[in-house]
Amino acid sequence: MDGLQEAIERILGRLETKNRVRDETLQRSRTLIRTCGLITRAVHRHQFEEAQRLLEDARRQAQALVQPLEEHPDLYFTGYTGDALKEWVEAETLLAFVRGAPLPTPESMNVPDHVYLGGLAEAATELRRHILDLMRRQELERAELLLSYMEDVYDVLILVDYPDAITGGLRRQVDVLRGVLERTRGDLTLTLQHDRLIRALGRKTDEAD
Repeated sequence: MDGLQEAIERILGRLETKNRVRDETLQRSRTLIRTCGLITRAVHRHQFEEAQRLLEDARRQAQALVQPLEEHPDLYFTGYTGDALKEWVEAETLLAFVRGAPLPTPESMNVPDHVYLGGLAEAATELRRHILDLMRRQELERAELLLSYMEDVYDVLILVDYPDAITGGLRRQVDVLRGVLERTRGDLTLTLQHDRLIRALGRKTDEAD
């Protein structure tokens, strides 16, 4: 029994440190998720400069979230940390899609592969909202381009055929993306057909005059 008390005290000290880091990580995760939500809102409002400014904040917040977890890998791979990083990936890729910028990579963002894939799927799903807004603005060529991005992401993700334990439940997200993609394609197709009909009627009216 010699040394047992000292061993327990050391354990308690480490657990106290881990508990403190966990509490701080939870708070940082919430802050990052909130910032990413503001980025998405700014993107859909076409406030791209504001979205870029917020994205810089998100990058700093993500770094502050991850850096203290180097000595606590179990906390790094918890759900709340992964959820926050996935929201960050979604915000980064959504803005890249809409601005026509190069996509970030999991290496450039330093996030796990399954987190990156999940964020990519959610960003593609979120594109529907932006496409519908472009349709209302009659920016149909731009809407078609973003739809092609959705299709590209789906075509890539459908090939990731691994168990959910490895991909973090990606299959469900891809199923959601497929449904959203089909609805968006249908909505845009009808709008394009209506636009062509209006143009054709307009040409016939001009010819009649």
